[in-house]
Amino acid sequence: MFYTIADDLIFYQLLSFIKKYKNFELKLREYFYSRTNGIYPEFIVVINQFIFFFIKKENYFSAKMYLDGMRREITERKILIIRTERILMNLLFSFFPDLIIDNVKVESDNESGRREISIYFLFYKERGIAIGRNGDYIRAVNEIFKNYVVFENRNTPLQVKCKFKD
Repeated sequence: MFYTIADDLIFYQLLSFIKKYKNFELKLREYFYSRTNGIYPEFIVVINQFIFFFIKKENYFSAKMYLDGMRREITERKILIIRTERILMNLLFSFFPDLIIDNVKVESDNESGRREISIYFLFYKERGIAIGRNGDYIRAVNEIFKNYVVFENRNTPLQVKCKFKD
């Protein structure tokens, strides 16, 4: 498969985010602020059982110290703290912070013919963590890209797939 410079540039384009707040997200915003001793999230996305708190890069490690305590308090949902990144490649790595990613490529889906972003993992266990139980996590990530992320180039592939390196 041949890659063009345009495919490589996809990963380094600028992003912006659509911030939508409902009452529940506003309550979570205040909860996060009080639990982290003064760190406000950039924005919050709640999808099914996941709560994504997007945090400025400089506050990420400070906020992450409180993650275990928040997970113990809110047991019915999975809480994730994600760095707010303005470049697509960095944001992709933010969604999978503790996993070893071997490669990231722009590929064409054989069935639909659409381009997709493929993230390759070296181990089945790592790929399984990235996908989540029953594919819930990767579906949530794709929903965020579809509904909350605005790309500088409107022709960017929005579907993210996790694959095992052959």
